[in-house]
Amino acid sequence: MRYRRSPCCLPHRQEKGSTVKDGSQHQFSPYEKFVIAMLGLLQFTVVLDFMVLSPLGAILMPGLSISTSQFSLVVSAYAFSAGAAGLCAAGFADRFDRKKMLLFFYTGFICGTIFCGIANSYNTLLWARIITGIFGGVIGSISFAIITDIFAMEVRGRVMGVVQMAFAASQVLGIPVGLYLATHFDWHAPFLLIASLGALFGVVIALKLQPVTEHLKIQHDTNALHHLWQTATNRLYIRGFGATVLLATGGFMLMPFSTAFLVNNVLVPEARLPELFFVTGCFSMVMGPILGKLADAYGKYRLFVLGSLLSMLMVVIYTHLGPSPIWLVILINILLYTGISCRMITSSALISGMPEASDRGAYMGINSSIQQVSGGIASGLSGLIVQQATKNAPLQQYDMVGFITVGTMLITLGMMLYISRQVSRKLHLAQV
Repeated sequence: MRYRRSPCCLPHRQEKGSTVKDGSQHQFSPYEKFVIAMLGLLQFTVVLDFMVLSPLGAILMPGLSISTSQFSLVVSAYAFSAGAAGLCAAGFADRFDRKKMLLFFYTGFICGTIFCGIANSYNTLLWARIITGIFGGVIGSISFAIITDIFAMEVRGRVMGVVQMAFAASQVLGIPVGLYLATHFDWHAPFLLIASLGALFGVVIALKLQPVTEHLKIQHDTNALHHLWQTATNRLYIRGFGATVLLATGGFMLMPFSTAFLVNNVLVPEARLPELFFVTGCFSMVMGPILGKLADAYGKYRLFVLGSLLSMLMVVIYTHLGPSPIWLVILINILLYTGISCRMITSSALISGMPEASDRGAYMGINSSIQQVSGGIASGLSGLIVQQATKNAPLQQYDMVGFITVGTMLITLGMMLYISRQVSRKLHLAQV
């Protein structure tokens, strides 16, 4: 079967014999800028849909008359269904045009979000979150596969830096807007807004994104299940999957109890939490592209090490905080999130360089699934460690979670060094 050459995949040929050594000086074409912007906006809607549910708990639980355990299941249902879907889709990910795959799963995500926006009972909301997770959990892996297909490693740090802004943007813009809509209308409104934005972005992608089919030129002689097994058991890829487990573990162990720790241990007034997250998110949005550019200019692993050292220091300081002025908490939060962003951007760029072109979709799908499941397990483990005597009492053993997080960061330094060397060796061989 003959496949036509996809124009949007041509920039990726820079990896083979490229003379671009400093990716920070590369000038993106208008089409490349469009691809980066649209993938970032897609990530924004997916991340926002995942993040907005937790802050809505105070409104949603009495609205549906559900318990805290039921609400916890609604939140976790997305993560586990996303993990399962990512694994199931991985075997087929390299057999179709990535644009069609992206549109298929994004359409399902929008339908699931609409389902959330019209749910009127606990059972319908639970099923809506499961459906949304099944489709939404695959979008990130497809997006990263497209980035890897289109953009050379020399510029991938800058691309990841912009796309990762979705997390900060959802914190700065999405959550406050979502809470405002939920307060002034009801908890359904944020989901309907996300679905409306998603439908608009989906139409633009359908009309403007070119087919991403270069990987189809590489023939696949095995069936989908065999391809999935080969990718999952590849000795080189397993190192990348292992790094993803530890990268997800650290962040998800700290995150579930961060707000409770700030209120009960650091004595930050609840009314000032939006201010804290808004300022932190603004800095994260500004720092994302800057960190991506630095990664391309000075080396991704080198910046990963610096980000890890900063993160480890700030995690220890953060988890040992006592009552503190709000300006100090904001400063520590900014430094912590800067270190975490640095690790996310550089590790995403390096790990994306591990798979061969024929395995990218499967690799990214498995990697995304591992990330989702690892995050869910880490959150549960954190809940077993952290203790609270009464509802408003200070948290106990949160510092232990911090030490475990630092330990995972130390291990990832060695794992990412191996991955960095493998990617460098692969690029060197491609240029010979």
